[in-house]
Amino acid sequence: MGLGSENTVCTKLSDRYVVYSEDINMKAYLNVEPVGQATAKRATWGRRLEFVLASVGYAVGLGNVWRFPYLCYRSGGGAFLIPYFLMLFLCGIPLLFMEFAIGQYTRLGPVHALAKICPLFKGVGIATVVISFVLCTYYNVLMSWALYYFFNSFQANLPWQSCNNTWNAVGNCSSGFPGNATHLQSASQQYFHHRVLQITRGIEEAGGLRWELFGLLILAWAIVYLCIFKGVKSTGKVVYFTATFPYFILFALLINNVQLPGAKNGILYFLKPKWSKLLEVQVWVNAAAQIFNSIGIGFGSMISMASYNKFNNNILRDTLIVSLANSATSILAGFVIFSAIGYMAHIHNLPVDNIATDGPGLVFVVYPEVFSTMPLPQVWAPLFFFMLLCLGLDSQFAMVEVAVTSIMDGFGPKILRVLKRQELVVLLVCIMGLLLGMPHITKGGIYVFQLMDHYTAVVSLMFLAFFEVTAVCWVFGVRRINIMIQRMLGKAPNLYFRACWMVFAPLLVLGILISCIVQYTPARYGKSYTYPVWAEVVGWGISLISIIWIPLGALQEIYRNKGSLLQRIKTALIPTIQLDPVSHEEETAESDSLFLSSL
Repeated sequence: MGLGSENTVCTKLSDRYVVYSEDINMKAYLNVEPVGQATAKRATWGRRLEFVLASVGYAVGLGNVWRFPYLCYRSGGGAFLIPYFLMLFLCGIPLLFMEFAIGQYTRLGPVHALAKICPLFKGVGIATVVISFVLCTYYNVLMSWALYYFFNSFQANLPWQSCNNTWNAVGNCSSGFPGNATHLQSASQQYFHHRVLQITRGIEEAGGLRWELFGLLILAWAIVYLCIFKGVKSTGKVVYFTATFPYFILFALLINNVQLPGAKNGILYFLKPKWSKLLEVQVWVNAAAQIFNSIGIGFGSMISMASYNKFNNNILRDTLIVSLANSATSILAGFVIFSAIGYMAHIHNLPVDNIATDGPGLVFVVYPEVFSTMPLPQVWAPLFFFMLLCLGLDSQFAMVEVAVTSIMDGFGPKILRVLKRQELVVLLVCIMGLLLGMPHITKGGIYVFQLMDHYTAVVSLMFLAFFEVTAVCWVFGVRRINIMIQRMLGKAPNLYFRACWMVFAPLLVLGILISCIVQYTPARYGKSYTYPVWAEVVGWGISLISIIWIPLGALQEIYRNKGSLLQRIKTALIPTIQLDPVSHEEETAESDSLFLSSL
C-alpha cells in the first residue's frame, strides 16, 4: 500500500484544497484546509528528550505500581505476559503511534485535531478533554494522600506501626495482617481509614471536610501549577526529574527487598505460569484493557503533547521508547511489590493470597505495613511516597495540559484579550480542579473517589476509545494516516501498522467494550460496601458527562451542513485537514533526508 505507487492529484482552489485519487477506493473528494494561524506560533519542546520523558512520565503512573502486578498474578502469572505483550504489539504501540501522528501533524489539541480528521465525530475530541479533566480532579487527591504519608514518615516510630493510638479501634486491631480473622484490621489499615481518611460508614455520610487533606490538596495543585504554568517550556524541564527519579527508587527497593526472607516466594507467586488461565477470555480482555489504560490512549494527552513537537520529529522511535518503557516499568514494579509481599507473608506466616491486593490498598495499607518491619523504615518510607508523588505528578501534568491546550486552541485570542497571560488560564484550570476535588477529601470522600474512578476510568473510557479508533482508523482511513506519517517522516508506515490500524486494534477495542458491557458490575468499596441505587445513578451521570458529547457533536455537525440527511452525513464524514499528497519524486527525495535526519 505504498503511497509512491498511487496516482494522486492535488488541485488548489483558492485557499482550500481538493485531494483525490484515481484509486477505486479513494475517488471521494476530500475537502481540506490549512491549519489555523494559532499553530504557526505554537511553542515546541526545547529538546526531543523532553517530549519523550513527558510521555513516559504520563504513561508510567500509579497503575504500573498498584494494578499491573496484582493483575498479572491473578491472571496466570508468567503466562499472563503472553497476552499482555501480544496486546501491546497489536493494540498499544499502533494506537500510540496513531495519536502521536495526529498531534504532531495537526499541531492541535484533541478537540480541534479530531474535528478536522472526522467532523462527524468531533464530539470525541471534546469527550477526551472532559474525561481527562474529570480524572485530574480526583487523581490529585491521591497526591494529597501521598503527601500525608510522606510528611508523617519522618517520625522515630512510624504512626501506622502499632495499635496504641487514639484512632485505633479497641479489640479489632492487629499489629500485623490478620489473615482469616475477618473481625480484625491491621494497624496500617486502621491508620489509613481512621486517621488519614477518618472514613464514615457510607457515601451518604459526607462527614465534613478533612482540613489536613484539604491543605495538602492545595499544596498538590500548587506544585502542579508551578510545574506547568509556562507550558511545555516549564514542564519539559520538570520531567527530567519526575520521570527518572522513580526508577532510582524502584531499583533501590528491589535490591533491598530481594535480600529479605520470603522475597523469593513472593516473586515466584508473581511469575509462576498458570497456563490454564490462557483459556479464559477475561484474561485476554484484561491484558488488552491494561495496555490501553496504562499507555493512556483515549485521554487526549498523547495527542496534546505531540502537538508541541517539530513537524519531522521521529514519532515512531518515540512510540517504541514510551511503550516499551511503560511495560518494562510494570514488570519491574511487579518484582518490587511481590518481593515485599513475600516478605510479609513470611513474617506473619500467611499465604501470599491473604496479603496481595491492588488499588490504593496496596500502596497505602500493605506497603506501609511492609516498611514498619523493614530495617531503616524512616529512609524507605519517605522515598517510596515521594516516588508515588513523582509518578502521579507526571500523569497529572499531562491531564491538565489537555484542558489548557484545548482552551487555548479554541479561544486563545479571546481569552488573552481579557486575562492577558496564559499563566492565568492555567491558574483558573487548576483552581477549578481544586474545587471539584473537594468532595473527595470529606470524611466520606473515599466512596466518592471510588465511584468516580469506576465510572470514569472504566465505563466512559471504553466507549470513548471505541469511537476514537473508529473515527480515525475506519472513517478517516489508513491511507490518510499513511499520508500524514509519510509527510512527517519521509517514509510510509509498514504493513504491520496498517494491518493493526485496519483490523486488529479496532476489533480489540470493540472486544473490550463488549466485555465491559456484558460483565458490568456495580462499583464497590472494599469487599463489603455496596453503593445505594442513587449513587449508581450518579455514577452513570458521571459517565454521561463525557460520553454525551459524542452524539451531541454528531447532531450539531449534521444540523449545520446543507442538503438531505444523507448528504449532510456524507459531508460530515469528509475531513477538513490539509493533506498534500506525496508525489513519487518527493517520496524518493524525502525518504533519504527527512527520515534519516530525524533519527
